[in-house]
Amino acid sequence: MIIAINQQPYDGPWGGGNRFVQALVEGMTARGHSVVHHLSSDVDVILMVETRVRSPNVTFGAGAILRHLVKYPQTLVVHRINECDERKGEKFITDRLLRANYAADFTVFVGSWLMDLPAWKNKDHSRCDVILNGADQKIFHANGFVPWDGTGPLKFVTHHWGYHRFKGFDVYERVDQLLGQADFPTHFSMSYIGRLPDGYRFNAIDHIAPLDGEALADRLRGFHAYLTGSINEPGGNHQNEGACCGLPIVYRLSGCMPEYCDGFGVGYNGVDDVEAALYALRDHYQDYCLKISGYPHTAERMVADWITFLDRIFVQKSDIAAQRKLWRNIPLFLINQIPV
Repeated sequence: MIIAINQQPYDGPWGGGNRFVQALVEGMTARGHSVVHHLSSDVDVILMVETRVRSPNVTFGAGAILRHLVKYPQTLVVHRINECDERKGEKFITDRLLRANYAADFTVFVGSWLMDLPAWKNKDHSRCDVILNGADQKIFHANGFVPWDGTGPLKFVTHHWGYHRFKGFDVYERVDQLLGQADFPTHFSMSYIGRLPDGYRFNAIDHIAPLDGEALADRLRGFHAYLTGSINEPGGNHQNEGACCGLPIVYRLSGCMPEYCDGFGVGYNGVDDVEAALYALRDHYQDYCLKISGYPHTAERMVADWITFLDRIFVQKSDIAAQRKLWRNIPLFLINQIPV
C-alpha cells in the first residue's frame, strides 16, 4: 500500500502532531508499506493530517486532494481530526476542518470526546473511527525511572510545546502559588518543560527549555509523577509520554483526558480541587505506580490500530470510490481551492 501523508515530520521539538507523523511513517514503513508526502497516480490512500496548507511542513491540502480525485478516483482519502474550536476558545478552526473534510471518504478522530462535539453530529458515523494517540516506547519508556520512595517532596512535571492558556496555565499558576506556602513544598515540587510566553515566568515552578526525543524522555524519568492542566484537549500526547516513562498522572477532567487517563491516576476539575488531587495521588502513589506499568497508549498500539483501519477500508476501495459524490457541493469544492 502506498500512503501519501500531507505533512512532513520535523526533527526536534514540534508538538504531538509531529510525533504522530514520525511514529506513523516509521511504523508503516516497518510493516512494508510505502509512505510519501506528495500526490501521484500510484497513491492508494491519502492521509490528511493538517489542513493549513501554508504551514511550512504541509505538502498539499484539500484543494489538491480534490483535484487529484478528479483524475484518480480510486484513491481513498482519510482525514485525521485532532483539533477543534473548543481547544483554544476560537471560532474558525472547526470551520476549516469541516471545509477540508469535504474531500474525505473516512474521518478518524483522536478521541471520542472530539467526535461527539456538536460540529460533527451530522457526520455519517459509519465512515468515522476513533484511534487514540500513543507515545513511542523506544524513547518514552520506564527503564531508569525511580519511583518516589515516600520521603521528601513528590516531584511533579508537565511539558508542552505550545503556550496557549488552555494548556493549563490556570492550574500551573495555582500550583505555583501553593509552592509559595509554608508546608506545600515539603510535600511537592513542580517543573514545567516547554515554551512560555515572552516575559512570563513562574515564581516557584522550575522552568526547563523545550526538549524532544531522548533528551525529553530522560528528563521526564527524573520525576515521580505527571500533572496536566490541559483544557478541552482533543487527543494529547504529552500525558502519554509522561505515563510511558512510568509517571502516574494527575489529569483534568476535560476533553479527551478521562478517555486516556482513567485508571492511571487522579482526575480533578480545575484550580479549586487540583490540590486535593495532588494529595490523593501522593496518598496512593504505590498503587498508581503499579497500574501505570500497564498504560496502553503507545505508538506501537496506535500504528497497529491505524494499519488495521487502513487494511479494512482498502478492501472496500472500489465500492467506496463508486459511492463518492465528488461534485455534490460545487461551491464547497471550489472554496477548497483557496489555500488557508
